[in-house]
Amino acid sequence: MCPGFVGACVEADVVNTPYCEGLWEEIRALGEQYKATLTTESLKEMSGIAATRRVYKACGKDPSRYRPASEQLIRRMLQGKELYQIDTLVDLINLASIRFGYSIGGFDASKFVGDTLTLGIGRAGEPYEGIGRGMLNIEGLPVYRDAEGGVGTPTSDNERTKITIDTRHLVVLINGYDGNEEQVRANAEFILDLVRRYCQTQEGCYHLYRPVGE
Repeated sequence: MCPGFVGACVEADVVNTPYCEGLWEEIRALGEQYKATLTTESLKEMSGIAATRRVYKACGKDPSRYRPASEQLIRRMLQGKELYQIDTLVDLINLASIRFGYSIGGFDASKFVGDTLTLGIGRAGEPYEGIGRGMLNIEGLPVYRDAEGGVGTPTSDNERTKITIDTRHLVVLINGYDGNEEQVRANAEFILDLVRRYCQTQEGCYHLYRPVGE
């Protein structure tokens, strides 16, 4: 469905906190920049968002009904609404998503089952509980799965592996459906910079990955 896909996996040991004022200053500043330069229609032309919407359509999913998370977040800003404040890890992942336009999954890696994540397409009737959304119909959505089932889609991550204030082992997955390796790398490095500044982390790494067939 998307042979040019390039993803990045960011991994770090972190200390989460309920709130970080410096991080929120960055979020608000980017929101003001977007209000001056984007509309709810023109944001769909951002490379990462446009490519994700194309993949949704190719997989049979309506991207206006199941919006990619990056689009949801930026739309909220443009409508003059504050982003939901969750905790520092979730908030910085949201900042990274709106900064680059990629839908990004953030996970507590200690909750994964097994040692492998696989990217595929959601099946009819496949159980999936989105964070704050209840049971979500993921048929036709790109989905990461561990040994137990789905953990993340570009629309919503799963309750089972969500980040909490106690999360110490962070994994972040960047979905580059536009195939822009330079931007995916920049997004990964941006996330590492944020966790080093705001999550008491000196170590951290990322690697790129490409499709090998389902």
